[in-house]
Parts: sequence; C-alpha cells; structure tokens
Amino acid sequence: MKATGKLDESKVVYKETSPSVHLKDLGPHPIFKGNPDKPMVSFLINVAWGNEYIPEILDVLKKHKIQASFFFDGSWVSKNPDLAKLIYKEGHEIGNHAYSHPDLQQKSEAETMEELKKTNDVIIKTLGITSPKWFGPPSGSFNQQTVETASRLGMHTVLWTVDTVDWKKPATNEMVNRVVSQVENGSMVLMHPTKPVAEGMEDMIKQITKKGFRLGTVSELMSEKRVNGTAWDDE
Repeated sequence: MKATGKLDESKVVYKETSPSVHLKDLGPHPIFKGNPDKPMVSFLINVAWGNEYIPEILDVLKKHKIQASFFFDGSWVSKNPDLAKLIYKEGHEIGNHAYSHPDLQQKSEAETMEELKKTNDVIIKTLGITSPKWFGPPSGSFNQQTVETASRLGMHTVLWTVDTVDWKKPATNEMVNRVVSQVENGSMVLMHPTKPVAEGMEDMIKQITKKGFRLGTVSELMSEKRVNGTAWDDE
C-alpha cells in the first residue's frame, strides 16, 4: 500500500490488545454498567414469579437470536425445574438471585452466604452447569458485606443501568419508549417476566438494535472482546 500510496482496507491487519486492568483486578464492587465504549446492551431478567409470560419472552428472544441473562431465585428453581431447564436450553445465561427474595441489607454474613450458596447448589443440581458467575441482589438491596460474600463464591454482583419498572404494570409503549431512550453503550436493562415485558420485548429489541447496539449476555458485555460480529470468547 505504501508503494501505491492507496489504502486497501482488505489488507489492513488489526491486533486486539488486552487492557492493563481486568475485571478480576478491581476487587468486590457492584457493577452497574459495562464498558461505556462498547456498543452493547444486556437484558437482566430476574425470575421469581411470572411463569405465564416466560414462554412468550423466550419465543421473541429466540426469533431475534438474542441471549439474555436470567437471574434465578433458588426457591423458584426448586418449584419449576422444567421451566428453568427450558430457559437454559434456549442458550441463555443463568445468574444467582438468592433463594427466598430476601432484603440482604438486613441479613447477616452467614444468612447471606446461605441464601447464595443454596441457590447455586439448586441451579447446579437442576441444570448440570458450573456455578453462576453473576449475582443479582433481590430488589437491588445489598451492602458491601453482600458483595464480598458473593465474591467469595466466585460471583460478581450485578445491578442495572436502566430499569423497566415493569412490576408497576406500566403501559407497554411507555415502558418501551422510556427504556429505549435511556440505553447507551454498556447499559444493563432490568426486567422481570411480566405482561409489559412480554408485550414489549420485540419492540425493545428492534429499537435498541436500530440505535446501533448489539444485545448480549452480561458475560458478553463484560468480556474484553470487542463487538465485531464474530463469536465471543470468555474473559
């Protein structure tokens, strides 16, 4: 190219360099957002109820080839093993959402450990997978003790950037418009298997991708790999 004086993009070789600081180097801190320079958004779906809306949500995600991160309440998994298996079979990421939807700010270290470990145990036993990497505190209630306890179990504590507030039963179009207007690079969108989410999932996917964002799991969002249309690798 130097000889001709013309740029030929097909001949350009790119080398991806690893950052000097990795997620594991940052210690136990809550994560509210992914890389602000990464054009990706994740759906965080907390599951402790709402079974009737899960099949419709899964159908829309499958139609658009989107993988989300589902955070399972342990007692829900115990009562609904087949539904939990279906979600996992569809290729979605599974996270820990404690066992009995506790207010973890009010729990002791031992009680918190019991809630998280019991949930991991039932997820591992039911789905036959390794321990989850991500923990989502019920109702967003946590303190530093919560985060450190999750870290001792090998999990990062994940909160959210954008909240659907779907449990308040908002009008579907209002919820979709509010979410889409707030998403940006690295956003994590909190939702539950509710009627507004089931009705609005397709519109959210279409409008978010139209804005130039790719949708992926929390692991994909937190990965050091760039968004380049190729397969993702783990961290």
